[in-house]
Amino acid sequence: MKFDEVNETCNKLLDTIGNYFVGERLLLQKVLAAALANGHVLFEDNPGLGKTLLAKAFAKATGCDYKRIQFTPDLMPADIVGTKVWKSEKETLTLEKGPVFTHILLADEINRSPPKVQSALLECMAERQVTIEGETHKLESPFLVLATQNPIEMEGTYPLPEAQMDRFLIKLSTGYVRTLELEAEILKRRAGWRRDDPVDLIPSVTNNQSFQALQETIEKDVYVDEQIFTYISKIVRATRENSYVEVGSSPRGGLSLSKITKANAAINGRDYVVPDDVKLYAKDVLTHRIMLRMEYAFEKNITSAKIVEDILSKTEVPTQVTRR
Repeated sequence: MKFDEVNETCNKLLDTIGNYFVGERLLLQKVLAAALANGHVLFEDNPGLGKTLLAKAFAKATGCDYKRIQFTPDLMPADIVGTKVWKSEKETLTLEKGPVFTHILLADEINRSPPKVQSALLECMAERQVTIEGETHKLESPFLVLATQNPIEMEGTYPLPEAQMDRFLIKLSTGYVRTLELEAEILKRRAGWRRDDPVDLIPSVTNNQSFQALQETIEKDVYVDEQIFTYISKIVRATRENSYVEVGSSPRGGLSLSKITKANAAINGRDYVVPDDVKLYAKDVLTHRIMLRMEYAFEKNITSAKIVEDILSKTEVPTQVTRR
């Protein structure tokens, strides 16, 4: 695909999702960039702020197959990945595939289930495959997890394991709408739809083949200068050297940041990455990969986000980045 086609398709996707989800376009752009980078997205916020609607609207607009799992305390790993059942008429064990066998998996309230259930997604998210009773099954491409979770302070939640948090390319928050006009717009749109869930009304802009073509174009044709790689590496390493931090970002954090900056460049019609792409996504990519030391964990003025902001302000920005 040519980059003017990529830019046009991305704008159509953002416009379509924006017709149904009331919120900042930058939020939608970040979700799209993560998906184009073939990464998983975690939404964390209070209930009722549109996390699930945004995930469903995005899945429908891309035209990819999607399935939804409502995570509950009594969910079992087999309910997610599937299991083998005995078919008496065939006298054999037959695989009953779970909902992970799709293109986009909506994992709703993922932290409402205990860690044993959450861990069922680890292999799926990291390797795009699932092992059931010793047999490995490849998942279709693209495969993305769009997960929502409520703050862990809320009743009935379980914290996600650090290993699973690291598999999410980006962590976002929908937040409350900022103006009275937008608050009223939510009510007007819901009244116009005459239903609570407008997903059936959302047209598909792409399909799984064309969306995968977008991903491949971005992966192969967006140029990243060596100075950008060095800039990202300095930022990632600084998270490990900070005195407030127990565990800094893994190398996967650096890989995720470089991948999503390429996607953001393509969304903006560029075939090369600039330092501003890195600055835009650094907090979203790295914050959930940082663990504070225990003595600072409850300090209100010391947070992972502020640490990343401080690192960005102190890290020298490359000024002579080449386009190709």
